[in-house]
Amino acid sequence: MANQNLDSAISLGKMILQDAVKANYKLGEGITRIRLANNYCFKGDYAAAATDLAAASAIFNTLNDSANISRVFAAYGMMNGMQTRYDSAIYFYQKSIAIDERNNFKEELSRSYSNIAISFQMQSNFTRALQYQQKSLQLAEERKDESTQARTLVNIGITYKTIGDLTRAEQSLLKAEQLAKKNNIKVVELYAYSNLSTVYQTRRQHEKAYAYAMKSAELGLEMGDQGIRSTGLSKAAAALAEQHRYAEAEKLIEQAVAVADSSRQPLNIYQTNNTFGSINKAQGRYKEAIRYYEKGFAVMSSTDIYDEQIGESYKELSQCYENTGEYKKSLEAFKLYSLIKDSVISKENVRKATETSMNFEFEKKQQAAAAAQEQKDAVASARQLALMIGLGCALLLIIGIFVGYRNKLKAYAMLRRQKEELNIAFTKLRQTQAQLVHAEKMASLGELTAGIAHEIQNPLNFVNNFSEVSAEMADEIQEAITRNDYEEVQLLAKDIRENLDKIAHHGKRADAIVKNMLQHSRTSTGTKEATDINTLVEEYMRLSYHGVRAKEKSFNATLNTNFDAGVGKVDIIPQDVGRVILNLVTNALHATGEKKKNAGDTYEPVVTVGTQRLKDKILVTVQDNGSGIADAIKEKIFQPFFTTKPTGQGTGLGLSLSYDIIKAHNGDITVASAVNEGTTFTIELPV
Repeated sequence: MANQNLDSAISLGKMILQDAVKANYKLGEGITRIRLANNYCFKGDYAAAATDLAAASAIFNTLNDSANISRVFAAYGMMNGMQTRYDSAIYFYQKSIAIDERNNFKEELSRSYSNIAISFQMQSNFTRALQYQQKSLQLAEERKDESTQARTLVNIGITYKTIGDLTRAEQSLLKAEQLAKKNNIKVVELYAYSNLSTVYQTRRQHEKAYAYAMKSAELGLEMGDQGIRSTGLSKAAAALAEQHRYAEAEKLIEQAVAVADSSRQPLNIYQTNNTFGSINKAQGRYKEAIRYYEKGFAVMSSTDIYDEQIGESYKELSQCYENTGEYKKSLEAFKLYSLIKDSVISKENVRKATETSMNFEFEKKQQAAAAAQEQKDAVASARQLALMIGLGCALLLIIGIFVGYRNKLKAYAMLRRQKEELNIAFTKLRQTQAQLVHAEKMASLGELTAGIAHEIQNPLNFVNNFSEVSAEMADEIQEAITRNDYEEVQLLAKDIRENLDKIAHHGKRADAIVKNMLQHSRTSTGTKEATDINTLVEEYMRLSYHGVRAKEKSFNATLNTNFDAGVGKVDIIPQDVGRVILNLVTNALHATGEKKKNAGDTYEPVVTVGTQRLKDKILVTVQDNGSGIADAIKEKIFQPFFTTKPTGQGTGLGLSLSYDIIKAHNGDITVASAVNEGTTFTIELPV
């Protein structure tokens, strides 16, 4: 059933189903009906999907096949999710997950974790979404299941995109695209294209957004997925409209609306009409815009979606009403915008509280279906038996209502407790994060202070030595005066004068060192200034080395510099970039120190720092010949709180903060490493 064309897949499925029914092969019939139901969902034929799922459920309950009962629940979850009934989707996915966790079905669990995360994502519950996505990705990586990894990475990318972390969203989606192409998973490739289009549109990279949107539309057409095809056309139209290419945009959006209507998927219908409304609004055609906005909202009236995008659409509709003089409607639309913006979470919690009653409703439908079948088979039975069956069903219904009501009360109480626990946990997490960030800053300050102390030690030693010598000469002058040896007095006075000059010289040197270090170590004002990058890098390299030696007296390393004399000055925040250099050089020295402990006297630690000016950027490199970084760790080193150091020796924030500082300068920081050979960090700063 891996056929990329849905019509062909459905036709083949029907043929297999006929053969299974004819051979009375119940297991094959049930599995085929689940696959058919999934394909019907992608076609938007939810009635046909529901029919096949009901039949499959009856078969597997009769066979007492828990594995396939779990697959039925998962299919029900997907069907409800595609119709934007996310509370119901979560309910069925949880039923499926419970069975798979009991049976330790890791492959199915990985998929279900990924799918339930989508529903939480669409309800703006990003914490729960990421929890399940991470579980899914971990299982897939353990099993080396690149197919599930690709699917989960798409969903993680969507979550990051929604919360505004476009860098990590792009990384996840591009990796998903790579795995999808490698394993020929067209549906993942399709959704990666679609969401990359949104990422680039948000960044106002409209040409890239258009290219990826058209890729998704073309692949959606190839696969027969009308919903995603309409979304791709809609996003392409939006990208054209942002470039004021309205004629081309309208041609595409008209096509998108027609395709979305044929898909019968509410979210796609809403998105295309909303985009058409925005295109008309941008051209000042407010009445036309109102018509499309209202059509989109009408489709969404019975859905479970409560996100900020819908709120923003109500805001745009309010502006259209205002421009056409319909002030009452404008106010009503704006109130809806405010209501959705302020109460997404509370609505979500109310709907979750009522979800526990779904268990009874589902069981009740199955009991009703079983009773109807029994009644059909026993049509010749006596009326008395039929009456007894009816009374029994009524009694079960009453008991079920009572149980459902009691469960609902328990659910409300549980939700209140969970909310309190989550609030407490969140507060503790924020406090812990703040403490760790402070600890990292203090550790960096310690390295800087140790380096400064070493720098000024030499001139202070000279001052002390010349002061002591001058004091002794003063005593000798007293003795010479007593002897009336004025020639000796003059010679000693001359020497004291020279010593005082030397004391002044070294005092000024210490003063210059302190002023220079204070200039670079003071609290950042956030203001960029023209900075000699070679001087900055050399100073912080030296401070780092002395800071490490202050903690470990026996440590020695060779420091090399490879500075491009033509680098010149660049506009940066010197205190922030200096902290990055300090962190990278300190890490390099620690890496060589660790290797020295194992390699012995034949190994010589070497750290090389260099700069290079290219056409539109400046490169700063920090290279060591230390122990290197394994590939599995290399992808995680910029993540907050990730550290390879023993407990208590690192916060895991140094590289993360360095990454954020360089990104704030519109630059980039990368790492290349080989185990037992060394590591090179490269900083790119725009000119």
